[in-house]
Amino acid sequence: MQLYTTREIEELQQHEDLPSLIEIMQWVKSFLVRPHPDLGRPGVVCPFVPHALKSNNIWLAVIRTQNLCLEQIEAIVRPYRNVFLEREPGDKELPISKAFVLIFPDVHIEEASKVIDGVQKKLKPLFVESGLMLGEFHNRTESPGLHNPNFRPLRSPIPLLVIRPMTEVDLTFLMSPDNPHLRIRYLEAYLKRFGHKFTDETKFKNAHQALALAKEQVKQENLVSSCI
Repeated sequence: MQLYTTREIEELQQHEDLPSLIEIMQWVKSFLVRPHPDLGRPGVVCPFVPHALKSNNIWLAVIRTQNLCLEQIEAIVRPYRNVFLEREPGDKELPISKAFVLIFPDVHIEEASKVIDGVQKKLKPLFVESGLMLGEFHNRTESPGLHNPNFRPLRSPIPLLVIRPMTEVDLTFLMSPDNPHLRIRYLEAYLKRFGHKFTDETKFKNAHQALALAKEQVKQENLVSSCI
């Protein structure tokens, strides 16, 4: 489990993973930290990345997956949750400015939707319940932007999984699953993480309302099942 900061990558000379590390580091610097005309709001694509770069709190790792099944890849990714939780950011006042970028150069673009999305979907509940987000990035993802549904901010030149702390604005993503049981898990984790630390009262109310609706949906489904 070798993680490199962007500064360490700049100092690497010969390493089998160096091309992938450099390509993603350049993508972070040329895409995520720049404005985009289709973003739908002012500012850079990811507002937390500039500070994370400046404070050297982005770590990158290359994960080799040739001849591995989904379960084996999940087993490789899962421990990064604990490593992330144990690693303190350099700037403790801004813990959001911290991310792990896991690079999968062996995953062909035709397989990215199955492999990357599959692993993300399986492991996301585990990460969310730890107050983290696990994002899927590849060149064919259809995940839309928050402010422009036609923008695809999660498209990357090499398939990735990105681990970062949960933020208040993640509520939209945590309310999206069709499965009410999964929504309950996500929303309870969200409310547990922020508790009385909400800076946006609207999100606090929306989270509670969404949780109540999900619980009511489960209750109704159980009533229907008991009548069959």
